[in-house]
Amino acid sequence: MTESADWQYSKCVIKSFKHDGSLHRVWLENWQVPAKRLHAGQDPSKTWVLINEYTTVQESNGREWSSRVPAVTYFLPDRWYNVVALLEEEGVRYYCNMASPPYRYEGVLTYIDYDLDVVVMPDGTSMELDRDEYDLHRETYRYGEAIEERLEAELRTLRAAIAAGSFPFDDAEARSYYEQWKRRMTAEEEGETT
Repeated sequence: MTESADWQYSKCVIKSFKHDGSLHRVWLENWQVPAKRLHAGQDPSKTWVLINEYTTVQESNGREWSSRVPAVTYFLPDRWYNVVALLEEEGVRYYCNMASPPYRYEGVLTYIDYDLDVVVMPDGTSMELDRDEYDLHRETYRYGEAIEERLEAELRTLRAAIAAGSFPFDDAEARSYYEQWKRRMTAEEEGETT
């Protein structure tokens, strides 16, 4: 039995850029969870969930490497950050990128990376990363006061979500998205559709 298109995962390339439009990094193979498969309470206009597993990543200098663990990435079109749930053996580690809201056109999702990051360890502790890189680039790329204020406000919103353990910081939910996708990919490889 063939399932309708609105239940199917769509393949997507993720490209991050710097503020000046230069390419930063590309994740070559990702799969977007279809709106019909989003968990209860998640609005498909406000939450895009993408999954990858050992995907090839290209750096702006041409270097390539493969991701080490499966990842469930939450892109939130009304927020200036995205959250990557890294499904590691010791638990889920969340890597949060301060970034412009995402834009998707056909099979490519893009955003501007603003360098400033927050990592949340499996034990719940969090730390800010790359403030020095952000400070350097805000001068180099001339972010401007409006963008700087927006990023600092969004950083406060992100920290509040981390402290509260609210969406998308739910280990079981991230693993559920990954397992659902993995079952679907396995079924496709075996010629089944569910």
